[in-house]
Amino acid sequence: MYLGIDIGTSELKALLIDGQGEIQGSAHAALTVQRPYPHWAEQDPEAWWQATQQVISTLRQQLPDAWAQIRAIGLSGQMHGAVLLDDEGKVLRPCILWNDTRSAQQCSQLTEEHPEFLTISGNLVMPGFTAPKLRWVAEHEPEIFSRVSKILLPKDYLRWRLSGEFVSEPSDAAGTLWLDVAKRDWSDKLLAATGLARGHMPSLVEGSEVSAVLHSALATEWGLSSGVKIAGGGGDNATSAVGVGAVNNGDAFISLGTSGVIFVVNDELQTRPESGVHAFCHALPQRWHQMSVMLSAASCLRWVCNLLSVTESQLMEEMAGLSDEQKKHAPVFLPYLSGERTPHNDAHAMGSFFALNHETNRALLGYSVIEGVTFGLADGMAVLETSRSQITQCSLTGGGARSAIWAQLIADVLDVPIVTHPASSSGALGAARLGWLADGGVEEVVCRKPPVQQRFTPRKALQNVLQQRLSVFHLLYQQQKAARKLLP
Repeated sequence: MYLGIDIGTSELKALLIDGQGEIQGSAHAALTVQRPYPHWAEQDPEAWWQATQQVISTLRQQLPDAWAQIRAIGLSGQMHGAVLLDDEGKVLRPCILWNDTRSAQQCSQLTEEHPEFLTISGNLVMPGFTAPKLRWVAEHEPEIFSRVSKILLPKDYLRWRLSGEFVSEPSDAAGTLWLDVAKRDWSDKLLAATGLARGHMPSLVEGSEVSAVLHSALATEWGLSSGVKIAGGGGDNATSAVGVGAVNNGDAFISLGTSGVIFVVNDELQTRPESGVHAFCHALPQRWHQMSVMLSAASCLRWVCNLLSVTESQLMEEMAGLSDEQKKHAPVFLPYLSGERTPHNDAHAMGSFFALNHETNRALLGYSVIEGVTFGLADGMAVLETSRSQITQCSLTGGGARSAIWAQLIADVLDVPIVTHPASSSGALGAARLGWLADGGVEEVVCRKPPVQQRFTPRKALQNVLQQRLSVFHLLYQQQKAARKLLP
């Protein structure tokens, strides 16, 4: 048996697969985000550990026989988060998350002072990444910065709690901006640009390699045998790719979680930082990927449901009753509730509705939200360019993948066939698969594509209207940029 643990933004998931790759069980625990000030997003790393203990307890009770046969653990996690430890292993402050945009000014400074970030890291310096977060801490919390001994990403903090080892791997490390992405190793030059050195960082192994062994005391407490391996694992998108079998050149998937991601596998490093495209290492050796990332995706639907006091399933049911004519005249929504990355790199972008009237009901508001998120994905697809020509279909994962309405809309707007799969916890599944690989599994067997649950083919008849609405979407963003200059 192989256990995958995935630290998301809104929940921590755990999933157990057997030696044939079949899912035996899963569990999850809710997480919350703290936003004490505008542009801030933080979590307490201790909450991840408590959530881990909760899902472990659930799986042990559900599957006692399977649980005892675990041979390896794989880890997946939200990327870019800055967990700061002192020399005694004490967490110095809450983790600054991937969707925290307080470091916009530090990004401008680093870009101007150190243009080598673009060439060595292969990516624009954006507020979500880890390096500018540390520049912000150095400037605003110098007493904390002076005590930093180790900087860990969320899943690597969990690895340390599981094993006592400070280890990361290239797919997650690439999102710090301190990695030489071509060499898959830390860059001393980029670390020095933020007042750090290699000693502040964990060591690196590939995601499919053994990184550590579970603490013997913890193994005893959890009812596991000694010597349980812990794989390198990966950042959440890279592990999701492993979970849906996106491991070869041209394989692609879309993730509709808190954020929205288009992920395309490359067999060599391809960078386009000027367009806001991310170029990171894959969780498997000798592979990379390009990625467009929007900061608010399914979280936009969650937000509007909370405002309207309706469940997501109920709102989707109401949307299903809308006619094409009603949708044609729905409001247009900008989904920038947390700023935006690809393609705008605009930490100050805002969400908005356009064309509200007395006839606007909550079903139309809901439709405009999922359409606006889909238009954001279309902007991301447009700047992938060379990778776009390789894509023949996209798997859809994340919470948004449960909606057939949304999946069909993505197919229509992107003009790409969309497929969904039975297992929606792709990050946890990919993590478990990496644990299997670390235990000697063969990649062709372990990383096979899961069965297709549903297929959504683009409907050509709707594309003219959708393209017209996309043009309005683009105009609204440009008008917003101009209007923001007039705000106090």
